[in-house]
Amino acid sequence: MKNIFHTTEWQRLLHLCKKWKTEGEAVVFTNGCFDGLHRGHLALLDFAREQGERLLVGLNSDKSVHGLKGEGRPVYSGEKRAQDIMQSGFADAVVFFDEPTPRNIISHIQPDILIKGSDYSMDTIVGADEVKARGGKVLLFPRIAGYSSSDILSKRRKENRKQKNDKVLSR
Repeated sequence: MKNIFHTTEWQRLLHLCKKWKTEGEAVVFTNGCFDGLHRGHLALLDFAREQGERLLVGLNSDKSVHGLKGEGRPVYSGEKRAQDIMQSGFADAVVFFDEPTPRNIISHIQPDILIKGSDYSMDTIVGADEVKARGGKVLLFPRIAGYSSSDILSKRRKENRKQKNDKVLSR
């Protein structure tokens, strides 16, 4: 899909970001696993989109998600997650990264604005110091309670276990 960049395509992405900046467009960056696009994700993407002219979403690769979240994750492949983000209509581009954090891609593309959820603080946002040192802004998005992929999946697992136990008990 157009404007989905894999880890080997960062130079092509850098060229696109430079083009946008040359045209006077502010590049906004946010990132995450986005494993099952839900209302909280969409609200974050909408908020980020409003902060500048171009939105670039850093997406943890399957390897990165598995390392961060553990067994059974990601639920959805990286390609599916990237396509869902692009189809949301908020993002101009998605870029994969293999590391646990987006530090390398942030250093590479040098966004004008960096956005993270309010479950982070300014001193724990990876890349915040670099963005602010270049005169950029770092903003916190007020998270929506009850919308976390990990929490949603955990709740589903508990419900599935309960249903299995109920079936066993009813026999």
